[in-house]
Amino acid sequence: MMINKGTVYLIGAGPGDPGLITVKGLECIQQADVIIYDRLASPRLLDYSRPDAEIIFVGKQPDKHTLTQSEINDLLVQKAKEGMSVARLKGGDPFVFGRGGEEAEELARHGIPFEIVPGVTSAVAVPAYAGIPVTHRDFTSSVSIITGNEDPTKENSNIEWAKLAAGTGTLIFLMGMSNLPAIAKRLVEHGRSPQTPVGLIRWGTRPEQKTLVGDLASIAQLAVEQDFKNPAIIIVGEVVKLRDKLKWFENKPLFGQRILVTRSREQASVLSRLIENLGGEPVEFPTITIADPDDFEPLDKAIKHIETYDWIVFTSVNGVKSFIKRFQYFNRDIRDLKGIRLCAIGPQTGKELRSMALYVDYIPAEYRAEEIVEGLKHKISSGDRILLPRADIARKLLPESLRALGAEVDEVIAYRTLATSSNAGAIKEMLAKGKINIITFTSSSTVRNFITLLGIEPSDTSLLKNTKIACIGPITVKTAADLGLRCDIVAHEYTIPGLVKAIINDANSIDMKGL
Repeated sequence: MMINKGTVYLIGAGPGDPGLITVKGLECIQQADVIIYDRLASPRLLDYSRPDAEIIFVGKQPDKHTLTQSEINDLLVQKAKEGMSVARLKGGDPFVFGRGGEEAEELARHGIPFEIVPGVTSAVAVPAYAGIPVTHRDFTSSVSIITGNEDPTKENSNIEWAKLAAGTGTLIFLMGMSNLPAIAKRLVEHGRSPQTPVGLIRWGTRPEQKTLVGDLASIAQLAVEQDFKNPAIIIVGEVVKLRDKLKWFENKPLFGQRILVTRSREQASVLSRLIENLGGEPVEFPTITIADPDDFEPLDKAIKHIETYDWIVFTSVNGVKSFIKRFQYFNRDIRDLKGIRLCAIGPQTGKELRSMALYVDYIPAEYRAEEIVEGLKHKISSGDRILLPRADIARKLLPESLRALGAEVDEVIAYRTLATSSNAGAIKEMLAKGKINIITFTSSSTVRNFITLLGIEPSDTSLLKNTKIACIGPITVKTAADLGLRCDIVAHEYTIPGLVKAIINDANSIDMKGL
């Protein structure tokens, strides 16, 4: 779709899980000149915005408003009149207690073109993530969605409590925690049984999701004891009984875990998808970016004389991609590698080579320089020429060890890993507030750049005291230790799936200890 200049798109961003954004909503975010978002829209959706897009937070909380609703309306009109395409991100659905109707009315009054992009409402999605269907043929065929903000004790209520209590099977109150005692009392007064099941779901669809179950007679006291507050929904009805049988989100192995992904932006998606599929929430903080060498001459020279090599040893996927890209730059193809044996450090590096129809002669069982050399010493002969295209900051142990076997090694820089400026301030704040459970490091450079970007001193790692650190292998662990960081989780298989498996095993061991 194409979004138009001077148009405001009122978009339902869903209840929190960024995966619940609609296709149309995502396209609007990707193309907008300005994105205006509120507190309940997932900040991760902003990752899809254009680099030059203006981002404006207008979140409202019960005790503090960044902007009043009137000021938000004026902002939408102003940006549209400046000829901007505006994506207005609202939690849930803009027309289900989202004040989207008021914003649309104001736009219409000023003759501003607008479109409504419906979203997944929290009234349906949040109970679903807690294992509670809002309707079920064995329990009820009717559901009502009610604002929880209206004081149930006021004389001229817009809510017909008598009809509501007796007339609808499932009742869903949005943002009503402050009025919970009065809501429960009103329903009982108008005929609902005090034993009617009630579910409270806070921060639904997010890692912080918490569910509390009781009945109309007990739920208000339970909420006080558990300090249960907004943002939450209240669901009343027999369908709440299905939760024990149907809850699924909380059963995922990484539920409740917010995990920092420090890989380069190009590589982060694989790890992020694995975390999401297992119920966790990835927060991408790329600490490195992949760049071309400062000087291509050594790599170019090796490529021009590629037939003189007996082996090429690739130590990473980035090394493969960078080498092949430059190889093709000179109009060379895989036929020019005939007779050259290939070594791949790690299964993902081997997979990358195989995807290019290149046979891999050797993949070591262990991915450390010492093990690589041990495996190669019976395969190479004295005088063999080995090409080692790798990163600019790679350790010297591997080429030195290969030379000790009598090989002639040309170590050339195929790519550079650079520290990248990113959302360091936001990440630092999340760590300080304890909102990051685990930090993942997949290389030594991710560790070093993380420390640099956040300005962490080796003598003071208090910022990370409540956060676990997961490392992909012993070399990364050593780098972390040298910089004053403890490593809580270490992958036995030095791959991304191996790292995720180690995180799951750690989570399971915690669960077992709590039994």
